Amino acid sequence: MAGVVGGVLLLWLALIAALWIGRPDELRVREALRLLPDLVRLLRRLAADPTLPRGVRVRLWLLLAYLALPFDLVPDFIPVIGYADDAVIVAFALRSVTRRAGTEALDRHWPGSPNALAAIRRLARLP
Repeated sequence: MAGVVGGVLLLWLALIAALWIGRPDELRVREALRLLPDLVRLLRRLAADPTLPRGVRVRLWLLLAYLALPFDLVPDFIPVIGYADDAVIVAFALRSVTRRAGTEALDRHWPGSPNALAAIRRLARLP
């Protein structure tokens, strides 16, 4: 049991270190937070799409569960990265999902404006 707790603690510290070293651009973090309502709708729609592979849908449901949790991996009182951890995790998950499901699925299920979709593509580093 102590090994599991130690491993989780080590992974948490590694995430904090990676976020601190990478220091996400504050503009991108603000952009991501403004897109959050449309992004949650997109994730829910993608997770409910039966045409997507099961692995993609499982990842999306896990991401939605993480976003619904009342606590974060990195506490919000830590400047910049406290709020950036959700944006970074969503960007990684979106990149993974769209690479597997295709950008067509992203385009098909996006509920917001084309400019917001372009911002999502930039955040997830998609073409």
